Amino acid sequence: MKQARALSIVNGRLVTPDGVRKGTLRIVDGMIAAVGTEGPQPDDAVIDASSRDGEGALVVPGLVDLGVFAVDKPAFHFGGITRAALMPDQNPPLDLPSRVNYIAKSGKPDFWVHPLAAATRGLAGDELAEAALMREAGARGIATGRGWISDSGVMLRVLRYAAMLDLVVVAHAEDHGLAGDAVATAGEMATRLGLASAPAQAEALAVARDLALAEMAGARIHFRQVTTAAALDLVRAAKARGVAVTAGVTPAHFMLSDLAIGDFRTFGKLSPPLRSEDDRHAVVAAIGDGTIDVVSSGHDPRGPEDKRLPFSDAEPGMAGAETLLSTTLTLVRDGVIDLPRAFDLLSGAPARLLGVEAGAIRQGYEGDVALVDPEKPWVVDRTKMAATADNTPFDGQPMQGRVLGLWKGGVRVD
Repeated sequence: MKQARALSIVNGRLVTPDGVRKGTLRIVDGMIAAVGTEGPQPDDAVIDASSRDGEGALVVPGLVDLGVFAVDKPAFHFGGITRAALMPDQNPPLDLPSRVNYIAKSGKPDFWVHPLAAATRGLAGDELAEAALMREAGARGIATGRGWISDSGVMLRVLRYAAMLDLVVVAHAEDHGLAGDAVATAGEMATRLGLASAPAQAEALAVARDLALAEMAGARIHFRQVTTAAALDLVRAAKARGVAVTAGVTPAHFMLSDLAIGDFRTFGKLSPPLRSEDDRHAVVAAIGDGTIDVVSSGHDPRGPEDKRLPFSDAEPGMAGAETLLSTTLTLVRDGVIDLPRAFDLLSGAPARLLGVEAGAIRQGYEGDVALVDPEKPWVVDRTKMAATADNTPFDGQPMQGRVLGLWKGGVRVD
């Protein structure tokens, strides 16, 4: 998809890594050519980002969604997402170069998919997959998938291999020996509902071990979701002593607690499960102090065959792409973070982890941009979602913030 004419977006508020300022954004040949330093040229296509309040819409980088389970372009485009890192938990798993190469080409031209290679063959947790060949085929990282590699020797070899290849390892943090077949977090709510539960410490134990191994290997490790106060304290301390660790979370874990499963509603069954209200507050604080680096959707659309079942039998997962932007903007309105930090969580940090020059309004970066009205109200209605399935725990919830326009490499995405 080649940009035919240079594009200038005028009268908007440019959300850059250095702050928010008014100005013109020019995109030429698919790349950001100027950020607020010059006006539109005579032959440019011009988009006016003026708004009724005189402030102007936000001009932001296209979101980079780190760790989705399905390529769902209509939902991604609705949510302002222009790139996504796909988890290896596919059928078949992404454990061969041919599969990775196919996925790397699958979304183009209006959406880019960055595959994450399976850490082990078949995601079984024992035999290492051929990560070097998968990197050549387009893999941007190595991932353990939905599960935790329980064998410490195998995990250490994965981390050493990744360090040699300069690839980030995206890890699931849940000690399966403790978590087992649990469907909820141990506590009052799980007890009242009679659900099989696991202690929140299952996450902290997994994080502690993998941090120790990553430090031994000199590897970069990213925990896709860190959702408990104890595990966040471990990440915070590791960062302080210089470990190359980053942490992510999905909006469900800073918006909702295990109170949301009180009616056995399976749209609230997630992996990891929803936590206590205290842990939810700890996640919000960790976003505010920089312990959490990435907010991602965890997009995992599940149809009625997976969700319309008793709670214990239903599959975990949520369709999160369409609500990712709006839920993150609640943190800005609540004063937890500012706009540049919000879009670093959503775009900049994920792009850096994947090693792509995108995710920021910066000269020389890919021209993936969105026009956003941060105050536009709407209500989540699962019957009208663009996703392939409607399993959102936010159904019926009022939101603010909508994408007004989206461009991939300077070309409008419809």
